[in-house]
Amino acid sequence: MEWYLPVIWAALIGTAVALYVCLDGFDLGIGILFPTSKSEAERDQMMRSIAPFWDGNETWLVLGGAGLFVAFPHAYAVIMPALYLPVIFMLLSLVFRGVAFEFRTVSRSKTWWNFAFTAGSTLAAFCQGLILAGLIQGIRFENGAFVGNGFEWATPFALVCGLGVVAGYGLLGSTWLVMKTTGPVADRARGQAKMLLLAVLVLMGVVSLWTPLTQPAIAQRWFSLPNILYLWPVPVVTALIAFGAWRALENGREVRPFFAAIAMFLLGYLGLVISWFPYLVPPSMTVWQAAAVPASQIFMLLGTLVFLPLALTYTALVYWLFRGKVQPGESYH
Repeated sequence: MEWYLPVIWAALIGTAVALYVCLDGFDLGIGILFPTSKSEAERDQMMRSIAPFWDGNETWLVLGGAGLFVAFPHAYAVIMPALYLPVIFMLLSLVFRGVAFEFRTVSRSKTWWNFAFTAGSTLAAFCQGLILAGLIQGIRFENGAFVGNGFEWATPFALVCGLGVVAGYGLLGSTWLVMKTTGPVADRARGQAKMLLLAVLVLMGVVSLWTPLTQPAIAQRWFSLPNILYLWPVPVVTALIAFGAWRALENGREVRPFFAAIAMFLLGYLGLVISWFPYLVPPSMTVWQAAAVPASQIFMLLGTLVFLPLALTYTALVYWLFRGKVQPGESYH
């Protein structure tokens, strides 16, 4: 087997997941913050700020899931039964949320659709945290098959990870509103962003300390010599970016807090890659062991090399066309 094909596919899937977290994270965050708005007019303004983007953002989730199924079928066969419940609840929540988004605009009474949008966004974010925790904790399998009852992910650590993802998406959503809206919505979001930034830092710190305490392999990778000499900048830079985000919010900056929040997510993501690569199913299945035959990987890679530039171009074009702020009462449509 060509050793580089699984690495290429791991990088593609990792990129798709990172893009999904950063792009769909802020519109999930809008749903999480929905109950804090004071009126339907404010909720309309919040929805309009993400209307041109939200459905396209989920493209990257499809690419990540399909890529895992095609390029790493052995990992897919282990991960799905182990994390079936949080995965299915996440997907149902995203469907529920999408239906609420569309029907809210045409419904006379928006109360239940507002609830559906908030519940779907929050539950999807929380389930993504559970999935993350399930992978970090490791999945037991024998002879390529999952062995367990399907509830190994249900731990206090998973609860903390779920809350961390909800808080993180809330931070992305609030900084997005600071950047994209005006008036009371933007003013309230600035204060929310400060509180959520502190919550994210606390939860990231708890997860970062809890993980090596329960996973000796991760502790060895991060704290042994000479690794620690090379890896210490990751938490330090994360703390500096968080401080920069706080100062930007204090100083009335509008764009910088959002990109600082994205940078924090990416650094947290980098920490996970450092902790587990090359294991795709921690703690023992590597990307090479999980990979499909080279012919399948090459066939799908050819299609992905056509699709990926088109998707990136479309995404960049949409964000460019709908740049600028959404004023109260204003709509893209």
